[in-house]
Amino acid sequence: MTLPVNAPLSLDVDQARGRLTELTVIDVRTPGEYASGHLPGALNIPLDRLHRALSVLGDARPELLVVCASGARSANACALLAEHGVPAATLTGGTSAWAERGHELHRPAGSTRAGWSMERQVRFTAGAVVLTGLGLGLLHPAWQLLSAGVAGGLVLSALTGTCGMAALLAGLPHNRPRPADLDATLAALGERVA
Repeated sequence: MTLPVNAPLSLDVDQARGRLTELTVIDVRTPGEYASGHLPGALNIPLDRLHRALSVLGDARPELLVVCASGARSANACALLAEHGVPAATLTGGTSAWAERGHELHRPAGSTRAGWSMERQVRFTAGAVVLTGLGLGLLHPAWQLLSAGVAGGLVLSALTGTCGMAALLAGLPHNRPRPADLDATLAALGERVA
């Protein structure tokens, strides 16, 4: 089956599992999330670094399956790939659905620290900033605007399906691939293409 370029295809967990050996799996989560567990054979190319891999992904054979935690980021990645003529499918429900079905998640060799999902990082940061704003608001009421700003950002995030705080957090060192790691991933992907 050849994936269409213009309409992003979604595979459910059973379909993906049955075809896993036929697919090149790209995990677009942060390196910390990837280290906490990923589909067998998945290569980590964070969503914000995907543009760097476009030339290699365009030649990818077998077909691409893009995954993230829930399917939202992988759908965005598929849309970006489609804009560049690269057909790809997304895993419905992401690695969360994969794990819920009882399928194994792999972890990088030597990885002892489990990373937090981006959703957990956002919840922690938003909560900490709101509490800080409320606490400082006892000193001066203007500090409560900090809490209001986070609340507004969360509402905007829900309405637009994007998250500015997640974009900021993705830039933190523990969420960024080291250049050598991304280069190694692209080299491994290039070997699969050849």
